[in-house]
Amino acid sequence: MKLVLIGAPAAGKGTQARKLIDRFQLAYISTGDMLREEVSRGTDLGNQAKSIMASGGLVPDELIISIVNERIKQDDCKNGFILDGFPRTTVQAEKLDEMVKLDKAVYINAPDDVMLERITARETCPKCGASYNKISLPSKKAGICDVCGEGLTQRKDDTLEAGKARLATFHEQSEPLVEYYNKQGILFEVDGMLGVEEISKAIIAELEA
Repeated sequence: MKLVLIGAPAAGKGTQARKLIDRFQLAYISTGDMLREEVSRGTDLGNQAKSIMASGGLVPDELIISIVNERIKQDDCKNGFILDGFPRTTVQAEKLDEMVKLDKAVYINAPDDVMLERITARETCPKCGASYNKISLPSKKAGICDVCGEGLTQRKDDTLEAGKARLATFHEQSEPLVEYYNKQGILFEVDGMLGVEEISKAIIAELEA
């Protein structure tokens, strides 16, 4: 099973992806996570991506396509995978179609004002990578990771200003993906205003239908 998750920043793509990989034994491919790793390592790619990501923009197609193409060839992707954060443009989607045939594109849809609230309330664990949200998915102890006990931090691109820029970018460049995959007959849209478990049940029911 090969899936793509579509949704604005803070729609809950990463949260749902982690539920799906456990259910279906799929590899999880987050281009955002991979880019942040490159940034932290100080690689050439990381340095190119750093300023772009901080301002809410999109990293150039050729860089992302190269990363994804190499990643989906790895052994853990043989049983299938979930792509989170790619494709973000129809150009990227066309390139992905040349690489692999997708089974489903899942679109988590929610209003901008809700997304902005969630973006500014997001927290991540710098040690294990777990994600939380003060509004929709808080940690059991405020500011502390449930998994490893590390102090939680906020990403630099989760400010209000960067959030607005990222939403604008999503509407301009990524929203056309909804129509792109709808025309292919593989789009499944779910209401992002539902609870985490309700969204998960809806997606699983669609994939197992």
